[in-house]
Amino acid sequence: MSNKKGLLALSPLFLLIVLIVAFTVYSVDSSHQDTSLSLTVAFMISSIYAVAISGGMPVRKRVDTYSKGAGANNLMLMLWIYVLAGSFAASAKAMGAVDATVNLALSILPASMILPGLFLAACFISVSIGTSVGTVVALVPIAAGLAHSMDANVGMMTAIIVGGAYFGDNLSFISDTTVVATQTQNCKMSDKFKVNSMIVVPAAVLVLIAYSVMGVGLQAPTHINEVEYMKVLPYLTVLVTAIAGMNVMAVLTLGTLLCGAIGIGSHLLGASGSYDLFGWFSAMGNGIIGMGELIIIAMMAGGMLEIIRENGGIDFIINKITAHVNSKRGAELSIAALVSMVNICTANNTVAILTVGNISKKIGDRFGVDNRKAASILDTFSCMVQGLIPYGVQMLLAAGLANLSPMDILPYLYYPLAIGVAALLAILLRYPKRYS
Repeated sequence: MSNKKGLLALSPLFLLIVLIVAFTVYSVDSSHQDTSLSLTVAFMISSIYAVAISGGMPVRKRVDTYSKGAGANNLMLMLWIYVLAGSFAASAKAMGAVDATVNLALSILPASMILPGLFLAACFISVSIGTSVGTVVALVPIAAGLAHSMDANVGMMTAIIVGGAYFGDNLSFISDTTVVATQTQNCKMSDKFKVNSMIVVPAAVLVLIAYSVMGVGLQAPTHINEVEYMKVLPYLTVLVTAIAGMNVMAVLTLGTLLCGAIGIGSHLLGASGSYDLFGWFSAMGNGIIGMGELIIIAMMAGGMLEIIRENGGIDFIINKITAHVNSKRGAELSIAALVSMVNICTANNTVAILTVGNISKKIGDRFGVDNRKAASILDTFSCMVQGLIPYGVQMLLAAGLANLSPMDILPYLYYPLAIGVAALLAILLRYPKRYS
């Protein structure tokens, strides 16, 4: 494919990045505080442009291609999770589950330990359940509630959970990315875990120390309400069932039903902070509507990225990056660049590894790259990119649950950035030596 055609295929992505940066700068400018710019507009403009430049086929075919991406099976699954997550989060909040869980956390942990405590909880849960989405669903409402009660930055507290969620996404034996990375590179999960942990655990420790230092000045509220243990039950149930390996949609449905049962039961007993049947329905409805913008963004991202793929944008990236490899270090850097670029184009780290896994194996075999190191590079760089793109599933979900824009979370995502730097240094410094 010619450079001109390849760059044209990728140009909707460049346009999107320019618009996101422009929107962010505009929103940060204090003179524009009265105007809020939605990311939906950036995606709509980029999507219209993507359809417009897809030459060589009738408009109907272009729209069909866009719709195929917007309605892809894996994307639709995520949209149902958004709907259920919105329903669960809103019914839990209206019933008082968030406040009860926040009061419990504040009564157990000193204020200075809240930030490292949240990061450790996110790391532990994500390793246990192997999914960043499940970790975000379980912990973001609690982190946002803690931020409000302690008058801390909600974006920062949410980012701690999103970052910790990628610790498990990257290392867990039951994570999709780990399974795909080890299968495509033909190595054992335990071997990949050993190499991968040598690269990312130091980064996690440094981030944990940073959160411990940042948490020193935090003040707990002067008055902590008595913990209503019954209302903590929905979150405990969600955590336990998720760790036990239950499907995330089943987990959210169970959590929502439990919220309804406790809320309605409390109402019948005349307790405060409860609702009747129709109050529960109303709370769920508001939660689902609150996810509307994120669902639209996810669908437009899916459609636009499908057009980029159909026009040869991903093939162009693969050809360009693999054309200039001539050393082992270069081979490792090309594997990192490949999975990162394709992840930006697909907004799905598992799909990115699947897309470039086989070609990465060929590059690795040709230049003698250890397959355990190659699997670690694939997994770590895909998790780094997925953790930093504002239109990724996890970021959109976290933003919806915390009632923020993804751009409010982005500046505080220290862990995804730290593992990216650690993995890059591992390539440049030939670390770990035994596998390099």
